[in-house]
Amino acid sequence: MNYILAILGFGLLIIVHEFGHFIAAKLNGVKVVEFSIGMGPKILSHQGKETRYSISLLPIGGYVQMLGEEEAVDDERSFSAKSPLRRISIILAGAFMNFVLAIVILSTIFNIFGFATTSLDRIEAGTPAASAGLMPGDRITRVNGSKVFTNSDISVGVNMNKGKKIDLEYERGGLKDTVTIEPAYIEDEGRYMIGVYFKGEENPSILSSIKESFNETASLISQTFKGLKMIFTGEANLKTDVGGPVTIIKMSAGAAEVGVWNLMKLVAILSVSIAVFNLLPFPALDGGWAVILFIELITRRKVPDKIVGALNTVGFMLLIGVMILVTIKDIIFPISF
Repeated sequence: MNYILAILGFGLLIIVHEFGHFIAAKLNGVKVVEFSIGMGPKILSHQGKETRYSISLLPIGGYVQMLGEEEAVDDERSFSAKSPLRRISIILAGAFMNFVLAIVILSTIFNIFGFATTSLDRIEAGTPAASAGLMPGDRITRVNGSKVFTNSDISVGVNMNKGKKIDLEYERGGLKDTVTIEPAYIEDEGRYMIGVYFKGEENPSILSSIKESFNETASLISQTFKGLKMIFTGEANLKTDVGGPVTIIKMSAGAAEVGVWNLMKLVAILSVSIAVFNLLPFPALDGGWAVILFIELITRRKVPDKIVGALNTVGFMLLIGVMILVTIKDIIFPISF
């Protein structure tokens, strides 16, 4: 049952993303030929008035096939007939909906369970934070120059520095100051810590819950970019820090075992990650499409279909190759939870 819930949670991410493209296409008067959840051979298929709705075998994505998406078509309802701005809005709608999903889920969770702030509630005696002079009531605003959106930015910043000294900017009584702290490695926790506890916001209002969900989303975006940077610069351990579909399903199943709200929190995190990944300026991704359309918007000249097709084909092949490699890695070097 936990694995079924995990697959359903992952499927929700795909449905929401593709629905964004679908509804934006409809609003812009573009004919949608097919709306598919999953890739590969079709399991179920239904032909609607003008759109075929399909569920395919491989739950690794989905797609919305629009008339005139791959080549120019002489039809006012084709994707190619629309202005660059309209096409950009359709392309970016998928990622936008993933952000919306994350904000809705997080707002609900925070409103029910509350959330931790970035203000210090308690300092453990004899810890690096105590030695640095931090006090209850201080609000942490930056870690090594990076803006703090939520308290998770602080813990992530401390651990990513791997024991090196960090600069913490904080606010006390309306005044800002900075301290340098050397985190201590705690064997029982298996991570670096500075010895602080944060104030909690219990029974928050709907507005404060929504505000915190935006902060959490901004934090997740920042952390996703930092994670991508670590992968591309070689700082990340590919065996223990990088996972693919198998890892995602295992994580989701583990979260479902703890509780449905824990699974939904993970779905929100993955939704933000998928949105950021799709916005990368890489061929075959939404970000790559958007770059091509921005070029058309600026130069007022259409990028030749052959060039677009070749870029998307190469990009898609590379993405599938990466997907296969990380799946093999998940099987040979599984990440322990």
